[in-house]
Amino acid sequence: MIKEYFDEVREELEHGATKKGHPFRYFTLGTVGLDRLARLRTVVLRKITEDLVLTFYTDKRSKKVTHIKENNKVSLLFYHPEKLLQLKIEGIASLNLDDASKKRIWDRMEASSKKGYTTVAAPGSEIEGPEAIEYLEDRDYFGMITVHPFKIEYLKLEHPSHLRVRFSKQHDLWVGEFLVP
Repeated sequence: MIKEYFDEVREELEHGATKKGHPFRYFTLGTVGLDRLARLRTVVLRKITEDLVLTFYTDKRSKKVTHIKENNKVSLLFYHPEKLLQLKIEGIASLNLDDASKKRIWDRMEASSKKGYTTVAAPGSEIEGPEAIEYLEDRDYFGMITVHPFKIEYLKLEHPSHLRVRFSKQHDLWVGEFLVP
């Protein structure tokens, strides 16, 4: 019985990575750097593998990259408002340094999407106004971050009782247990 909930987790995450209008397409990433303050931001799910490794894109100069270098344990939060389904994922994040993969993705990316990775100043830098953003012609800071999950919490709000299941990765296998919601 518990397997059906894990199958739903996998299916919804796959839809998030492949279907543009799916609620899991955008999710909240939480990092904690050396300042020990939780930082949250919305990112876009780009890929998920068979073993549930998630990928999203970033500017390599962003604060999230600094935080991941300082503390690679991250939290992800997904919410599906129509299904009243929330997934909390804990995992280990790393900057994907595979230049061949990066080039394949970059070459297929729309020019308008590439623009966000070619600013002269790093994300979060202070500027005079929106018109002051300058772009590079021959260089980019495109990067990919992968998250290897080790814990997933599934929470479905339903009547007469909510349903909560925790999945933990143990020796490359996912083990599930029901929790009080």
